[in-house]
Amino acid sequence: MGEPSLQAVTVRLAHPGGSRAADREALLAAVAEVTGAHPASTAVGRRCAHCGSDTHGQPWATVHGVAVGVSLSRTPGVLALAVGPVDLGVDVERVSRVASAPLDASTPGEHERYGADPVRMAACWAAKEAVLKRDGRGLRVDPASVDVDLDAGTAVLDGAVHWVRVRWLDDDLVLAVASDSDRLVVDDRR
Repeated sequence: MGEPSLQAVTVRLAHPGGSRAADREALLAAVAEVTGAHPASTAVGRRCAHCGSDTHGQPWATVHGVAVGVSLSRTPGVLALAVGPVDLGVDVERVSRVASAPLDASTPGEHERYGADPVRMAACWAAKEAVLKRDGRGLRVDPASVDVDLDAGTAVLDGAVHWVRVRWLDDDLVLAVASDSDRLVVDDRR
C-alpha cells in the first residue's frame, strides 16, 4: 500500500507530545493507521531542502518504500498530523494568537475581502502556512506573497493556484489544509 491508494487527506488532531520526538512517533502511528500498514513498514523523517539537515524541515513518510504525503503543525494545546496524497500542507492556529501578533502579512486583496476580522485573518494566516508547507519552502517565503481567498477555497503563490480547505474547529481554533484532494477527514482525538 502507498500513496496511489490515498484519495483523502486525514488530519488527526491530538495533544502535542512532550517533545518533537514524541510528535514524530505520533506521525509514524498516524501514517501506519491511515494507510493500514504495519508501523515496521512505515518510515518518517524530516529533510530541509535549503540546507539538507534531517533535524528540521519538511516532514516526509514512506510505506513499503512508497512516498506518502504528510505534514504537521502545532499551536498551544494542539498537534495536527496530516496524511494523504503527496504534496500537502497543514496548519492549525489559534485565532487569539494570530490576532495578538504584530506582523501583518496580508495582501491588499485580503485586506479588501476581510478587513480586520480576526477570525478570517487567522484563517488566512493558517492557509498561507499550509500552502508554504506544501510548497516546501515554508516561511523562507514572505507570507504576504500568498493571496488567500477563503470563499473560493484557494491561495495563489508564484502565479499557481492551490486548493485550501479551512475548518473552524472552535471559536479560537482554525485548521487549513493545502492539497489537490477534495476529500478531508478530521479525526479529533484531543
